[in-house]
Amino acid sequence: MSASDERALEALLFAAAGPLSAAELVERLGPDADVGGALMALKARYEGRGVELVCVADRWRFQTAADLAYLMTEAREEPRRLSKAAQETLAIIAYHQPVTRAEIESVRGVQASKGTLDVLLELGLVRMRGRRRTPGRAVTYGTSDAFLELYGLASLVDLPGMAEMKAAGLLGLDLPPDFSVPDPSAAGADEDPIALDDAPEFHTDFLGGDEDGQPS
Repeated sequence: MSASDERALEALLFAAAGPLSAAELVERLGPDADVGGALMALKARYEGRGVELVCVADRWRFQTAADLAYLMTEAREEPRRLSKAAQETLAIIAYHQPVTRAEIESVRGVQASKGTLDVLLELGLVRMRGRRRTPGRAVTYGTSDAFLELYGLASLVDLPGMAEMKAAGLLGLDLPPDFSVPDPSAAGADEDPIALDDAPEFHTDFLGGDEDGQPS
């Protein structure tokens, strides 16, 4: 790796309008550039500083160090808060994707309203992935790059596992011996990509009930 590679990479990432993937950096710097080595060197150089180089959703960007985020609070827009129903639905989709609405309801044990999925789709945290290769051709859902960016994850592999969940108090210590946390990165391809003209329409029912489809 040459110093010029690192310097050019720094300039590209600093000036880019959004995060760049390694492939996009190679395309701009040329096949002879050691993009991987330059990224690691640059990441180490900025580690612990006010601005750090991070990988989110398999793309690289400079961002403010997490411990200094409080300095930007007045200039940042307050993110929309997710309801408990939306948080639970998002977690199920994240760990079980690709997952259908019926499967979401089966895991939660509560009927999932269109409103809950509408919110997640509107925020761009969830996307319609395809249709199941089964009778009925149910629509499948998965998380988006915006989900990875929101939670600071490089990829789905970085979702918290069983040990992290237990440490955070999200799982009890008396789990069944055969309990395991689903691995979405290992999900099989049992779906067909959804076409743009095949995407179903959704609407939010403001009068019929709450986000769980229960009478209000």
